[in-house]
Amino acid sequence: MRLLQRKQFQCTDDVRAFLNPRLAGLADPFLLGGMQHAVERIFHAIDCRQRIALFGDYDVDGVTSLALLSQILRAYGNEPALFLPLRMEEGYGLSAEAAARCLRQYEPQLLIAIDCGTSSVAEIRSIKKAGVDVIVVDHHEPKAELPDCLLVNPKTIESAFHYLCSVGLIFKLCHALLKTRRIDFDLKSALDLVALGTVADIVPLRGDNRVFVKSGSTVIGGSGRVGITKLMEIAGVTQPVTPDDIGFRLGPRLNAAGRLATAEKALRLLITESEVEAAQLAQELDVQNRQRQEVEKHILQKAEEELCRSFDASRDAGIVLGAREWHPGVLGIVASRISKKYHRPTIIVGFDENGAGKGSGRSIEGCSIVRALAECSAVLEKFGGHEMAAGVTLREENLSKFRQRFLDAVRHQLSDEALSPRLHLDAEIGLSDINVDLLHWHEMLQPFGNGNRQPTFVSASVDCSRPPRVVGERHLELRLKQRNRHQRAIFFDGAASTLPPPPWDVAFRIRSSVFQGETRIDLHVQALRSAASFD
Repeated sequence: MRLLQRKQFQCTDDVRAFLNPRLAGLADPFLLGGMQHAVERIFHAIDCRQRIALFGDYDVDGVTSLALLSQILRAYGNEPALFLPLRMEEGYGLSAEAAARCLRQYEPQLLIAIDCGTSSVAEIRSIKKAGVDVIVVDHHEPKAELPDCLLVNPKTIESAFHYLCSVGLIFKLCHALLKTRRIDFDLKSALDLVALGTVADIVPLRGDNRVFVKSGSTVIGGSGRVGITKLMEIAGVTQPVTPDDIGFRLGPRLNAAGRLATAEKALRLLITESEVEAAQLAQELDVQNRQRQEVEKHILQKAEEELCRSFDASRDAGIVLGAREWHPGVLGIVASRISKKYHRPTIIVGFDENGAGKGSGRSIEGCSIVRALAECSAVLEKFGGHEMAAGVTLREENLSKFRQRFLDAVRHQLSDEALSPRLHLDAEIGLSDINVDLLHWHEMLQPFGNGNRQPTFVSASVDCSRPPRVVGERHLELRLKQRNRHQRAIFFDGAASTLPPPPWDVAFRIRSSVFQGETRIDLHVQALRSAASFD
């Protein structure tokens, strides 16, 4: 009850909707600006048998969006061409190079750009000059000038749907198509794709997103999509599927293809109906994910070495690092890891032999990274993104100027207090309070993620009944004791920590697991310290 009170609901209906998110509660898709015109243009293309090309991005949000929209267009009798840009050669989004190849390869009469295009003013002008109509379905932050096309982006106007990512917008588009012209199409069965893209893109899990992920996780668990089934098998994901399973097991494997080469394998996995092909693609994505981890590990090590030499926590409100031959496909992950460790908005850039740089950025609470980049636009070739994540291109000779301007820009947004990481504790409980009733109410708050973080509890003056044991090289297994109650706990990445002598105050999250047919409650330690009194 205390956890619900902190969410400051306005009425009991809000509480019911939160605890029991239902598909019937989804908002009308036509409330989205631009939706009516987009639907009309798509049906015109279908009725006139026009060639449609779907132009997507190479991340999970992008490939799930392409898979979903192509599925419903085929149900309406149109076989769209599916196009993904080449990350290394053509860069991010609706670039001039990628757009030209798409037009040359498929000669579309209607191009639907998904998860990109809001900032591609010149590129869309060029596409339209070639006689091709354009629809953009995107959730990235707009710049001063909007493209001259049909645009569905809730961030271009005052909208209640600003929290949706692109696959959520595509679901809305599909819903609008079905409301306009009904066919035999089970949109609910496509929620597996929507849940994958929504969790992987780390958008806030509120409103319709909460419905998408709650219902979509169930659909994933019993997915009739053979590619997802094979991916779950190889990733070791079992039912019930949680946002953590999507974010840390399924999502990274789908992302791996687009990070190191082309996202075509991830897209094929989501649309194939062949078990043999699905098993092969899932295996290849798993291998690519391990390769991605090795590349990421190397760059992270080099970045940490540079930070040891140059970073000053008392001086620097942000972090900008760049070097030759850092693979652009993993820079977002490296930026995320560094941002979390140092609690700073972070940009990581890789430069080629000609000094051309591509980078990715991740932010922290209280700082819009795309707004900070707007203040640095004079030294950037290109940038785009949203509050928490962004991409940049710049010349190597401008790196030093960019670093200083970026650090100044984020300093304007962040106070000294905001730069001090804090662990938010939701409630103090004893180990004896950890029982099936607590687990029941905890699970009612699912799904957890951005905008609905998992509760963090704290237990005071906890002893350790036996020495900590290292498991999996990096983690610690703890046997906690408080009065007559014993509890197993895992401290992930805790093997590198120097633990103070017990008793401890232990901050943790809970998660259920099944062991020998019985449900048990595991504690995942977030932090611990020497026991102290709580005010």
